[in-house]
Amino acid sequence: MTELAGKVAIVTGGGTGIGKGIALRFARAGMKLALAGLEHAPSADNQYGSTRIGGYSTAQAVAAEIGGDAIAIEADVADEAAVDAMFARTLERFGRVDVVVNAAGSIVTHPIAEISAAEWDSIMDVNARGTFLVNKAAVIRMRAQGGGGRIINVASIAGRAGYPNIAHYCASKFAVVGFTAALAKEVAREDITVNCICPGIVGTQMWTHLSEARLEPGETRDQAFSRIVEGFIPQGVPQTADDMAALALYLAEAPHVTGQAINVDGGVLL
Repeated sequence: MTELAGKVAIVTGGGTGIGKGIALRFARAGMKLALAGLEHAPSADNQYGSTRIGGYSTAQAVAAEIGGDAIAIEADVADEAAVDAMFARTLERFGRVDVVVNAAGSIVTHPIAEISAAEWDSIMDVNARGTFLVNKAAVIRMRAQGGGGRIINVASIAGRAGYPNIAHYCASKFAVVGFTAALAKEVAREDITVNCICPGIVGTQMWTHLSEARLEPGETRDQAFSRIVEGFIPQGVPQTADDMAALALYLAEAPHVTGQAINVDGGVLL
């Protein structure tokens, strides 16, 4: 157990990938958890290629794995009423919110000429608008309970450098990094810290999608993933959800680290 024992965290996207890794690490630290996920998205413009993304079902499974100090909440981070209801449900169950991790995210791979306005809007809604709504709600609740709190946004190295065929995704993640830096200064005197984690290549559903989009003739998806990792990451190995969780745990405790966008990428961006 750590000094985080008994504190309450909301983790959006908490049923899969990086969000799940962070939730499990927080649970081991003795935290109480509200895990948010969306079962059916309003658009199929995401890495699943479907309106059914199963985020709430997976959040329920992770909450059940953790046990009595975890609940699952269905929430669309791009829907202001749903975000408010997510916080209300968390406060009803646990009485307060100390840490908020915004790990929900969406990606689609297309060259610029093939990106529709609807696809642009879908990616920006989840990644940028969702970050705004969750952070705004977090600050309001943290202030109402007397101030103090930790907000951790999951951005990407694609929020620090541009990459072809994901211009809309890069734009959304650059927005997250800039928003985080600005909000951190706005709330710095209230003992609320706001930081970003910028993952490199993590073997989540996003990278299943990206590997399939980058297949070379005769390659399997796993072979494409390995080739990309070997050619792109100086350390030559992918990052893991647990790597991101270790940083999230640090940021949830650190009182004087704020406004930072920290790369966990095996040396890609130096």
